[in-house]
Amino acid sequence: MVNLSYNKNRLLPTAEELPCSDETPVDNQLQNDIPNLLLSLLAFIWAERDDWYFGVDMGIYYNPDEPAIIPDG
Repeated sequence: MVNLSYNKNRLLPTAEELPCSDETPVDNQLQNDIPNLLLSLLAFIWAERDDWYFGVDMGIYYNPDEPAIIPDG
């Protein structure tokens, strides 16, 4: 068991302090371009609507009691 000490006076890290990438590309350029194109088209077509959402590369887990199955392991 790991025992971690907690300092309630310490602030949470800022966005600059948190890692945002490990510099290892996961997707190729086409896998980035296609969702961006689709988002642009939907934003143009549905410009007058505010009842839609577009999400890419999101982990949504149906059953929180079962482990997630993701490609990154």
